[in-house]
Amino acid sequence: MPILKEKLNGDIKTVYFEESPMMSTYLVAAVVGLFDSVEETTADGIRVCVYCPPGRSENGKFALHVAVKALELYTRYFSVPYPLPKLDMVAVPEFSGGAMENYGLIIYRENDMLHDELQSTAAKKQLVAMHEVAHQWFGNLVTMEWWTHLWLNEGFATWVSYMATDNLFPEWKVWTQFLQFTASGLHMDSLEKSHPIEVEIIHARAVLEIFDAVSYEKGSAVIQMLQSYLGDAIFQKSLSSYMKRYAWKNAKTEDLWSVLTEESGVEVTNLMDTWTKQKGYPLISVNLNGHILEFEQSQFVLSGLAGEGLWIVPITLCLGSYERQKKFLLETQCAEIDISDLFNSSINGLGLSEEKDPEKFKENFWIKINIYQRGFYRVKYEDKLAAQLIKAIESNYLSAADKFGILDDSHALCQAGKQSLSSLLTLMDVYRKDSDYTVVSNLIDVCYNIVKIYYDAFPDSVDNLRQHFINILLPSAERLGWESVSGEPHLNVLLRGEIFMALASFGDEKTHEDAIKRFESLLMDKNTPLLSADTKRAAYIAVMRKTTVASRNYIESMLSIYREADTVQEKERILRHLAASPDPDIVLEILNFIVSDEVRDQDIIYGFSGISLEGRETAWKWLKDNWDFILNKYGTGVLFTCFITDIIAPFSSNEKADEVEAFFANRTTPAFAMNLKQSIEQIRIKARWVQNIKQEESLPELVKQLASKG
Repeated sequence: MPILKEKLNGDIKTVYFEESPMMSTYLVAAVVGLFDSVEETTADGIRVCVYCPPGRSENGKFALHVAVKALELYTRYFSVPYPLPKLDMVAVPEFSGGAMENYGLIIYRENDMLHDELQSTAAKKQLVAMHEVAHQWFGNLVTMEWWTHLWLNEGFATWVSYMATDNLFPEWKVWTQFLQFTASGLHMDSLEKSHPIEVEIIHARAVLEIFDAVSYEKGSAVIQMLQSYLGDAIFQKSLSSYMKRYAWKNAKTEDLWSVLTEESGVEVTNLMDTWTKQKGYPLISVNLNGHILEFEQSQFVLSGLAGEGLWIVPITLCLGSYERQKKFLLETQCAEIDISDLFNSSINGLGLSEEKDPEKFKENFWIKINIYQRGFYRVKYEDKLAAQLIKAIESNYLSAADKFGILDDSHALCQAGKQSLSSLLTLMDVYRKDSDYTVVSNLIDVCYNIVKIYYDAFPDSVDNLRQHFINILLPSAERLGWESVSGEPHLNVLLRGEIFMALASFGDEKTHEDAIKRFESLLMDKNTPLLSADTKRAAYIAVMRKTTVASRNYIESMLSIYREADTVQEKERILRHLAASPDPDIVLEILNFIVSDEVRDQDIIYGFSGISLEGRETAWKWLKDNWDFILNKYGTGVLFTCFITDIIAPFSSNEKADEVEAFFANRTTPAFAMNLKQSIEQIRIKARWVQNIKQEESLPELVKQLASKG
């Protein structure tokens, strides 16, 4: 709350604040320190102040702008004003979480709030402020009844922050980017060791393990699915009613469903209980029999085992055009839908029929399920329908969202053993001409995952696979170039960084040559125009991939840049790629550096995420040898998770899973038990995937042909 008065008595100053409103104790915070600040007042008279490290107030102006606009937007959207007279946002030098939405006093890591036009990436810019400001309504004004309903805080704050970002920066196309977020939730929730969105929490300390992709990513995705089903206007009106009814109170999931049911006339509770009270989600298998579409739902589990879930699924589909749509609720395991009306309108719209011009009809005929990927489920098409969708992608008939979904579903089906890697590679080749940021970014992620698994299945052939992926990505790299163009779209900036990082990771020699020259320019001039904030990471990957014990020049240079960096953004970039060396001895050296006093505790999460494939075994041995030291230094809080997920999960053999289980047999605590089980499950899933790939005996020859095709 604002300062009421101050009294000075010698060396002691007493500060009196206005009385705070009623709030949950976890939202109370106080910050004491030396800060510079910038401030602004909203149209409603709310004072917004951003506190920055001394001398960095200029870097707080973007967060200030976003916060002011977000407060005004959320006030309009919820029809409920921001309830406090001020909002302070503070960048602190050490914070285990990314940010915390304390009422009227939001705390951030410096690199998550401060924006430097020269040092901050385009991706970081998108994350500033929106989520935590949204919590001032979802979480603070209306607070979850107990941690079981954590998702009401995190899922809704995530969803509404995307809504606000899209309103303020429509050119960023964040709802298409939201699919990357959804994909993370789909992956996590396809594990046997997943959990429902609403998971019973007995002890508050156990809540840390559910600050995960189910609460955030799945939570926000099912909200979007419900919004799409009910319609924007009804959904917004319902949220406004919910806010007014439960302001300054606690609420549970059923309270929100009740308000939505009242406002919409739809029985929301029955629909949504299938999504929040059971883990997992459905795979929708689709067959076409004449003019009848046959649907069957079954729980999708990456391990390949049969699940027992049953959902009420909002199905949407279109035939040959987004103007010809149909939607229905799939409430049973199987259903049939007559789409003859869509066939007829398709024939009339195209001026042709299957009988009169069968080839032309086939060329324009396709069926897409889950339009714009608004539903939280995967789709498996019969072969003929799948082939028609590939042609639709080639002809650019589909939206970016639907192209994303088709590739993401195929990738998951391949992981689960329901589709061959050969067919996935064939599909990926169709995407080489695509230029949409989110589509190409997803393509890159799929490339990374396949290389990691292929490395263990066919090590002698992995260089051919890398070359094939280089060939797929080179057109985008040539179109964008290394250097930014004044006034270019924000999404081009995002894509440039990711494309060159991928090419550097896959070992493209031309990229390595260019990257090293630019890196050497950076050593001469830290403000060189040859490397932007978004392309530096590609250069750092390239030089670390050339680093060995016998050739240490680049690692010494990287460590010097880290030590001399005067911005947290640059230190983060360096840390993310120091362990990318193919030399296990260098990886060991970096692991010890990451846990040294030279690296802030909060930043270890960046260092472990970039461990090379060649360094996996070294990292695992290091973890075992240093287990007691790690526990004593970091405890088992938020930061500890990265030791499990980044060092254990990358393996892909049952033998390694057994070894991990044996090591942790008497070392597991409730604080990380779920994360450990999920990591071991992921090892076994990948082990199964490796075995499936090995059974495709002709795969190395196919990969060789694809690599030579260019």
